[in-house]
Amino acid sequence: MIERLGCAIGGLADPEHPGDVASMVRALEGAGYESAWSYEAFGADCFTPLAWWGSHTRTMRLGTDIAQMAARPPTGMAMAAMSLDQLSEGRAVIGLGLSGPQVVEGWYGMPFERPLGWTREYVAIMRATIAGERVAYEGKTYRLPAEGGSGMGRPIRSTLRGGRTDIPICLGAEGPKNISLSAEIADGWLPTNFSPSADDWYRERLELGFARRPGGRPENFEIAPAVSVAFGPDLESAADRIRPFIAYQIGANGAANMNFHLNAIARLGFEEPCREIQAKFLERDREGMVAAVPTEMIEAVALVGPPEKIRADLETKWNRCVATSLIARARFDDLLQLAEVFRTTTGAARQQPA
Repeated sequence: MIERLGCAIGGLADPEHPGDVASMVRALEGAGYESAWSYEAFGADCFTPLAWWGSHTRTMRLGTDIAQMAARPPTGMAMAAMSLDQLSEGRAVIGLGLSGPQVVEGWYGMPFERPLGWTREYVAIMRATIAGERVAYEGKTYRLPAEGGSGMGRPIRSTLRGGRTDIPICLGAEGPKNISLSAEIADGWLPTNFSPSADDWYRERLELGFARRPGGRPENFEIAPAVSVAFGPDLESAADRIRPFIAYQIGANGAANMNFHLNAIARLGFEEPCREIQAKFLERDREGMVAAVPTEMIEAVALVGPPEKIRADLETKWNRCVATSLIARARFDDLLQLAEVFRTTTGAARQQPA
């Protein structure tokens, strides 16, 4: 059941209408948004926007959805997490992800190899660093201290003291093995292209991971899908605002033979339109790519339409699936309207004090 509402900072980063970000984030906190989330690819980084948001808010959790692992070594990611957490007095949540080979190799200059093993090593090193341990690690991707060089490297402990030693670490995952890995080693799962229609499949993948985790499922394991939201007078006009974004994710946001976003949506029963969208992109037919996105696909992974429809979708679909939180990607006015609609749902009611 969706009991907490978050917002994606990227939804406010509109270069044509930048507005007063400080005023907007304060308004969203006042409207009931429990968390704010930032993402990165090859533009803005995750942590700088969150520090800015955190300086203008008091209670919102500050999450990365996602911070790219190739952008920083695990000790560097832990340093950023610990710094943000101490500055915000314990509000940081770190969502990690690998992205795909186009970004990992083309932007960060690292080979895209052993993604599951890479993630395991990364999380283990981060946890040791955040816990205040003297960090030494021998893995296939990371060796601390490094071999070779001067030979003078030694295990080092962070100098930061007094903060949390268990900052939550979540994984952004779309593939089946990566979803299971989230349940096995992380504190939460941050899916994109998530659909309540695949709830049984998600639960099966998660249970496989929890079964391998010492102690089973942790009590506060968070499942917070990032969901595009668009209000409108009717379904089609609202869906038209989301259509270009979905088309870009399927057609352009990944290699032709390795596109995790395409695979996630194709698994929902949209294999044929996904292949058409990708073909239109490869033909450089941008208008055709967008037109090939069926409204049924948008409804499967987004919240679109008039307020009464979005409220009904929350109650009959999203509140009955495995998700515990929702991270809304939307324009500022839509975020405010979503907060009003969300207040009337049973998930929100459960969070109200008795």
